[in-house]
Amino acid sequence: MFEGKNGKLNDMIDEIGDNHVSGSAKNPVREDAFDLSEKEKIELIEKDFTHILHTLGMDLTDDSLSGTPLRVAKMFVKEIFGGLNPERKPKLSTFDNNYKYGEMLVEKNITLYSTCEHHLLPIVGKAHVAYISKGKVIGLSKMNRIVEYYAKRPQVQERLNMQIVQALQAALGTDDVACIIDAKHLCVNSRGVSDIASSTVTSEFGGKFKEDSVKRELLDYIKLDTKFE
Repeated sequence: MFEGKNGKLNDMIDEIGDNHVSGSAKNPVREDAFDLSEKEKIELIEKDFTHILHTLGMDLTDDSLSGTPLRVAKMFVKEIFGGLNPERKPKLSTFDNNYKYGEMLVEKNITLYSTCEHHLLPIVGKAHVAYISKGKVIGLSKMNRIVEYYAKRPQVQERLNMQIVQALQAALGTDDVACIIDAKHLCVNSRGVSDIASSTVTSEFGGKFKEDSVKRELLDYIKLDTKFE
């Protein structure tokens, strides 16, 4: 990091990043975050990333690199950070629980791709989401989509757990929602301590899932080895 009068600040920034500390339970998005159109954002990011690659000494006249700034800009805005845009939030339509199913429903092994907000490196893992109906049910694909929506932004894993649970609680009208995430952070695996074997497990339990017996039942479901021949 840079030395001088900002040395202590830079040391703090390093410490926060390497320890994956979250500064907020919500993604820190400015009020004017969506004043620019996606096209305008792509144009600006393309210019910025051209400058980054040029500063690193890359030859942007090379055929392989010439289109990289635009590709990265499109990827940032439309793909890996697309979940920042509230217009992309999936509609969480619910239905009456007419068949009176009263046990927990678990959607496990939801593939999760996110990005660590400290180093902008990938977070890759699985999310396990569960709820107990209080009169409403939600389509299974909507559970996958809500995970994807909140994952597609610069994230901290603990915050991601909370956002998934809170969104489903609001849609289902019940506190009885839980989410467990087991993921690898490439900012740990590929830099810094470079521990390729470790993964991070976080959880958020609401309502009945805070009870030990219900929590254990959920964990037993997750352990089931589902195979299809």
